[in-house]
Amino acid sequence: MKIAFLADPLASFKTYKDSTYAMMVEAARRGHTVYAFEQRDMALENGRVTARVAQLTLTGDASDWYRAAAPEECDLGQFDAIIQRKDPPFDMEYIYGTYLLELAERQGARVFNKPSAIRDHNEKLSIAQFSQFTTPTLVTSDEARIRAFQKLHGDIILKPLDGMGGSGIFRVTADGMNLGSIIETLTALGSQTIMVQRYIPEIVKGDKRILVIGGKPVPFALARIPQNGEVRGNLAAGGVGVAQPLTQRDYEIANTLGPILAARGLLLVGLDVIGENLTEVNVTSPTCFQEITAQTGFQVAAMFIDAVEVAVEAAQVPDSATKN
Repeated sequence: MKIAFLADPLASFKTYKDSTYAMMVEAARRGHTVYAFEQRDMALENGRVTARVAQLTLTGDASDWYRAAAPEECDLGQFDAIIQRKDPPFDMEYIYGTYLLELAERQGARVFNKPSAIRDHNEKLSIAQFSQFTTPTLVTSDEARIRAFQKLHGDIILKPLDGMGGSGIFRVTADGMNLGSIIETLTALGSQTIMVQRYIPEIVKGDKRILVIGGKPVPFALARIPQNGEVRGNLAAGGVGVAQPLTQRDYEIANTLGPILAARGLLLVGLDVIGENLTEVNVTSPTCFQEITAQTGFQVAAMFIDAVEVAVEAAQVPDSATKN
């Protein structure tokens, strides 16, 4: 297959932990041809979506890991699969990218995750669709509502709806210290909507990343354990990742959400779970492939490329064949 990865600049990859790199290595190992391009390389002209795409040769040297051929202007429909791996921020530029990819789909491109599904699933707000698995949650920009929520629950977490890597997350305990200042900062004086949740004490045991591929969970989660008094377990915020088998509750959450999200076009999802509570549904560029593989031996990238191959094969079956 010809697999094109829409990713951030290749020179920025930290190959020892980058999940997109692991995907590329596995795809190349199987004999698939690997390509890469950035969002800025896409264009819509005369009704067609094209991109300047470079074919990659992987060297096997993690410090000097690829050779890129000269980019060529390509119709995105010529690839068997396009893997959307651009990191947030999920800003208007990101949304414009999903619009272009959606137009490319209409011209025959197969994009994973589906652009409209990425756009429709805010990584914080999507948990509201599965409230049976969540801690008490408030979404608002109204200071009075936030203060009432804090008075009711005492210990709370406040966070922006568009953050990543643990950025902008605050904890306020029962004494309410600095609550007003935090509300003003996060809501920009009431002009931006935020999420507020009851604090989950089990965070000290880790913020678990559960990967769901093709509707099925990877059997190990990466528990990202906060360090040095932090409330955030994110690896980008200094958390330490410890792989561990899924619990019964983890499987309950993953097996409930997995088929639903897969049916919506989300081939790869990262569920964040603290204790027994779902806290996020990550759909843009879920990671932790390499950490889980290194600690458990489970080949996450192989499971992902398996799912891509199955999805592409299914998409190539004529409608008449599926009806017989």
